[in-house]
Amino acid sequence: MLEVVRQAMVSGEIRPGDIYSAAALAARLGVSSSPVREAMLTLVNQGLMEPVRNRGYRVVAMSEQDLDEIHELRRLLEVPATLSAGAKIEPGDLDRLGGLARNIEVAAEAGDVARFLEADRRFHLDLLAHGGNRRLVESIATLRDQTRLYGLEKLAEGGRLTEAAGEHREILAAISVRDWPQLENLMHTHLRHTRADWAGG
Repeated sequence: MLEVVRQAMVSGEIRPGDIYSAAALAARLGVSSSPVREAMLTLVNQGLMEPVRNRGYRVVAMSEQDLDEIHELRRLLEVPATLSAGAKIEPGDLDRLGGLARNIEVAAEAGDVARFLEADRRFHLDLLAHGGNRRLVESIATLRDQTRLYGLEKLAEGGRLTEAAGEHREILAAISVRDWPQLENLMHTHLRHTRADWAGG
């Protein structure tokens, strides 16, 4: 349930400024209130939501400067971390990551933004885990969760989500041939999209 609420925040389905009660959000998602409330409390502890007395919870608003700072941190951490992890990946790992990349493509073809975000998150965090630094992966995961990608809805509507999905195959192709300059370039491009093209709306 935490994943569902978190992805709804990242995609903009749950927007900053609006107040959501656990009961209302649970009804919208078709689940019971308890797991939704627990998810919201976890997000409060992570600094992504804030409680509104007697009313519910609100997504913490992010300014353009906040988003620029998050992007810079992701660039400084995620690019070298991906390079480090890529150097430790074995052929068998590439097959499994290829399956995760396929999940992203399937979601893109269906225009399913929530599923796309979940698959994208799993792909990148699984890839980064090969670097062996759990705290680094957790830090990047938190930064990813603070990113706002409202523009993905427009890409889905325009049928262009598959272009975004294809970047993951390119990342794996660069790792498979040990082309680290290409991998670095691809990651910088990927992160630029998350701040520009995908962060509209």
